[in-house]
Amino acid sequence: MTATLPATTAPGRPVAGRGLLRLALRSRRLALGLGILAVFALTALIGPWLVDDPDAVSVDLSQGPSGAHWLGTTQTGQDVFAQLVVSARGTLLIGAAVAALATAVSVVVGIGGGFLGGVADETISLISNVFLVIPGLPLVIVVSAYVKGGGLSSTIFAIALTSWAASARVLRAQTLSLRTRDYVLAARVYGEKRWRIVLVEIVPNELAIIVSQFIHAAIFAVLTQTGLAFLGLADLSHLTWGTMLYFAQGAEALAGGAWWWFVPPGLCTALLGTALSLVSFGLDEVLDPRLRTRRPRKRQRQRKEER
Repeated sequence: MTATLPATTAPGRPVAGRGLLRLALRSRRLALGLGILAVFALTALIGPWLVDDPDAVSVDLSQGPSGAHWLGTTQTGQDVFAQLVVSARGTLLIGAAVAALATAVSVVVGIGGGFLGGVADETISLISNVFLVIPGLPLVIVVSAYVKGGGLSSTIFAIALTSWAASARVLRAQTLSLRTRDYVLAARVYGEKRWRIVLVEIVPNELAIIVSQFIHAAIFAVLTQTGLAFLGLADLSHLTWGTMLYFAQGAEALAGGAWWWFVPPGLCTALLGTALSLVSFGLDEVLDPRLRTRRPRKRQRQRKEER
């Protein structure tokens, strides 16, 4: 027995299919956030093929923006624009990989523990609580320093290790509520297998939470990696916006007035975080009926005035 969701736009009920698509297209926050993300994604995918070698040196040392170098050069003559474009791929890769790994762990731990209950739930909950009480940033710094030199995979592992527990707690609480619903109990009575109940009855009803946790994990990953790279704890052989800030800080770009070296990567990092936040806010408007109650009222008033 599978629960079916009513296709209605009434407050407090989910909107299905075409209704969700219409609401998504009307959300300015969602459209703006997705637009910015699309630009960054295209830059990461095809940008490195369109620019010169970011490690190539030239005789133009510490030059400001010009026609030859759109964002100037470093103290060794490297093109800042080429580094910025190539760094987008590494930054987005870390954000997406950490978000996917942390979300997968939180879904398995949170939904699995909440659905099984008993000793399994208590054990998983205890592990989650341990990771919650440990300060995240110090743990990331310790793990990163220990596995330093392992490449991007070590950075991804270190950040994901500290970003799954809070999401798992949220999913566990929601699962504890969903497993006592009538349609879940009916599925058990009909003899449905546990894995099917979880995939068909539980997970779809927590999809909004999972997507939201994925976005927040991506934001946390990008900002954390930037901080680690700035401190010199990340793998500096792979270009990211964080490593650009590290090299700019090491060369005293701020003191030397070379703003074109550190402002672009810092601005791109902030813009990426803003875009992800806009997507999160936009999805909340689409998926949460309580945030859509104002617009229908305005339309009703306009209709009454027309009549």
